[in-house]
Amino acid sequence: MPLNVARIETAGRTLWAVDSPAGLRRLAGDYVTTRAFFENGGPEDAALALTEGEAVTADRVLSPVTRDARFVCQATNYASHVKEVGGDPAAIVSNVIFTKASSCIVPADADIIRPSHVRLLDYEIELGLVLKRGFDGPQAITDASLADWIGGLVIVNDVTARDVQISHMQFHKSKSYRSFGPTGPWLVLPAPAEMARWRELELVLAVDGEERQRSQAGDMIFKPAETLAELSGIMDLSAGDLIATGTPGGVALHPPSPMIQAIAGFLSPARRFKAFMAGQLKRSQYLRDRQVITATIRTRDGSIDLGQQRNLVRPPF
Repeated sequence: MPLNVARIETAGRTLWAVDSPAGLRRLAGDYVTTRAFFENGGPEDAALALTEGEAVTADRVLSPVTRDARFVCQATNYASHVKEVGGDPAAIVSNVIFTKASSCIVPADADIIRPSHVRLLDYEIELGLVLKRGFDGPQAITDASLADWIGGLVIVNDVTARDVQISHMQFHKSKSYRSFGPTGPWLVLPAPAEMARWRELELVLAVDGEERQRSQAGDMIFKPAETLAELSGIMDLSAGDLIATGTPGGVALHPPSPMIQAIAGFLSPARRFKAFMAGQLKRSQYLRDRQVITATIRTRDGSIDLGQQRNLVRPPF
């Protein structure tokens, strides 16, 4: 079984703890960041604390990924999602990469705050990969060596303001509002044999108890090793950085019919956006205030379980 580690708040202090049969056990080390956790022996500390750590209770479970981390994301990376937005998975030849502001990272039970101007608020459950070592140049990363680079697995909800995304024709702003990145609760530390089972992880998201998304991670188009190798040729990444690997089908966003798309081609950009909004506002799947989102990622046998997120949608105070 992999180790499930949490970053917790207790008695006014922030600590790391590992889940044991007897409850949470405190790690001996103080790790200010997720990067420090991986660079300074956190996984080994967690293994030791499993049997020797002091019992501890959590007043609150925090995000196991700290906000100093880079937050890199993949778009349209599940065949089911590509199909539902009107695309052909076989025609996807580019691994679309974007970033979210790390200031959107919040705990797994945090409220998702809908900006007052956002009318099309969408959810996207994603498998998050947390690096245990970084790179500053191209690397030959394969399935066989994936566990040498990925130290942890987390649940991520890539919350998105679709009206902002479509009107601005870019990802970063629409996905970076504060609270738009619930992460955790567990940082799951898989052994190499467990990391090799990533395809079996099943992602499930529900809104007010109604299932919206369900897929196994194996439906990804661009797999983790391929994506890491590509990223290593583009940018520097460090231990503790987070990669969100895309979302399955079932999101609220839905493409207009082919007839509407053809008609829209003759309209000005402003009128096209107005037509898009008119169609999307008819969809009941977009998130409304006071709705509750739950998200889980686990293997069907339960041997790898990333926990559960539970988020209330609310407007700003």
